[in-house]
Amino acid sequence: MQEKHLFEYAVIRVVPRVEREEFMNVGVVVYCPKQKFLQVMFELNLKKLNIFCTDLDVSVLEENLNAFKRICMGGSDAGTIGKLDIASRFRWLTATRSTVLQTSRAHAGLSADAHETLHKLYNKLVR
Repeated sequence: MQEKHLFEYAVIRVVPRVEREEFMNVGVVVYCPKQKFLQVMFELNLKKLNIFCTDLDVSVLEENLNAFKRICMGGSDAGTIGKLDIASRFRWLTATRSTVLQTSRAHAGLSADAHETLHKLYNKLVR
């Protein structure tokens, strides 16, 4: 039996009007320190998004989601945040914000395969 490791995840949400506290799940970020894993999966369903919020700048939203991906990968392409260690990058991505793109609180679990867990969470919480 494969050993299970502690992982954390957060759901990425589009919150077009913060004061209304309405959101649409668009992605998931998963962090597993033992597997040195930090990855994100996201999808912007434009049809659904346009029904949910008609006046959202989708290009800016896509740019910000792609920044999540760069930060997860780390390195100089992700700016100053990308140079931080993997745990600090996850904490930065999941910090509380009052912006159009937010994450849920981080949740924990156990997983033998963080990559597989990312796909399962994405399919369950976003799709």
